[in-house]
Amino acid sequence: HVQLVESGGGSAQAGGSLTLSCEYSISSFCMGWFRQVPGKEREGVATIDAIDKKRYADPVTGRFTISLGNSKTTVYLQMNSLKPEDTAMYYCAASSKYGNCREVRTYDYWGQGTQVTVS
Repeated sequence: HVQLVESGGGSAQAGGSLTLSCEYSISSFCMGWFRQVPGKEREGVATIDAIDKKRYADPVTGRFTISLGNSKTTVYLQMNSLKPEDTAMYYCAASSKYGNCREVRTYDYWGQGTQVTVS
């Protein structure tokens, strides 16, 4: 039974920081963080693939960092210099198959989401 369990969301002031964590139980080709606001499509934030290549969406480049834990069962999203427009539900996702890590359709497993609110 595959599980992805996110934690670390919450509220922050603009300019502040939050760290999201996602524990997962799957051998994955891609791991990613996505976010979604009501009425809009889910969008990619940061991804990391099986050879540790990291990619970031333009709005978060230089502010967010994706990383894997030493045991490769946890993926983190360090969010610095937060802006109100970063407010969204954030989802951790894993892909068990080869594909474009930046595309939502590549991912077959999703966490329940964790809310991030920046004011």
